[in-house]
Amino acid sequence: MDIFKDKIILITGGTGSLGRAVTRELLKKHKPHSIRIYSRDEWKQWQMRQEFGDDMRLRFLIGDVRDSERLRRATEGVDFVIHAAALKQVPICEYNPIEAVRTNVDGAVNVINAALDNNVKKVIAVSTDKAVHPVNIYGATKFAAERLFVQSNSYRGAKRPTSFAVVRYGNVLGSRGSVVPLFLEQRKIGRLTITDERMTRFWITMPEAVFLVLSSFEIMRGGELFVPKIPSMKLVDLARTIAPRAKLKIVGIRPGEKIHEALITRDEGRLTYDLGDRYVIFSDSLPGWRKSLSEYRSAVPVVRDFEYNSLDNPEYVAPAGMKKLLKIV
Repeated sequence: MDIFKDKIILITGGTGSLGRAVTRELLKKHKPHSIRIYSRDEWKQWQMRQEFGDDMRLRFLIGDVRDSERLRRATEGVDFVIHAAALKQVPICEYNPIEAVRTNVDGAVNVINAALDNNVKKVIAVSTDKAVHPVNIYGATKFAAERLFVQSNSYRGAKRPTSFAVVRYGNVLGSRGSVVPLFLEQRKIGRLTITDERMTRFWITMPEAVFLVLSSFEIMRGGELFVPKIPSMKLVDLARTIAPRAKLKIVGIRPGEKIHEALITRDEGRLTYDLGDRYVIFSDSLPGWRKSLSEYRSAVPVVRDFEYNSLDNPEYVAPAGMKKLLKIV
């Protein structure tokens, strides 16, 4: 059964890398009634309209997640919401912390309220590994947004049947926020900049990210935080894979960066279950979370003191594997 058939879907930040990829997948393999692309950049909307050939199922809505009234209007009649809008650049958020809060935290509240007021069926918010043990403004705002979406399931009831869940993953290969485009550009001059030789990161391909988001709509009950099983790699190995003959220049860690990232903390481990291709983290502060867990018949509790980080991750991308993923010849 295709849960997206004849449904109306709203994507905040819909002109971003993930929004475009999700839109492409929905239009190609599903039969939605319409997809509402909600973003504040008219130029990117125009570009996306050209990319998709004026598909009549697309609706382009100019709006900012900071604008609660516009969001409330945009979600009227919507069945599913994918919340991908955010300020994401770590240095920019560090220098503009209040703006980061207004978009990433206040914007999350506005999405939640609009979805509740309009009885949207399901909402999934897109998060990041930087929300785990946050050491920068971006991570802190995304951590707050995660908790807001998960705990907003407590507002559910007969009159407000909306379910909220979160997906959390690492760097998307080839997205605008990834280091890959930078390395590919620097390869032309034969010198790549590395922040720290020890640095490791989680990596996910765009098709994997799209599958995680869309498939999570099918299995979510409300209150879950889904984490994919994805590989790690040292940034220095990634650089050498992309440009094996280039010189590497160590420039030092930027403000707010970590050496290694985590997707699941040890404290979250006691509420984490293995679903096969992903982990699911429950919130024990939500009434009825054990009932939700009982509906996941294939769920297996993880080992005691479980932690999922990019340094100790048993799945490591070898240079040959990364080269294949990047389609580098």
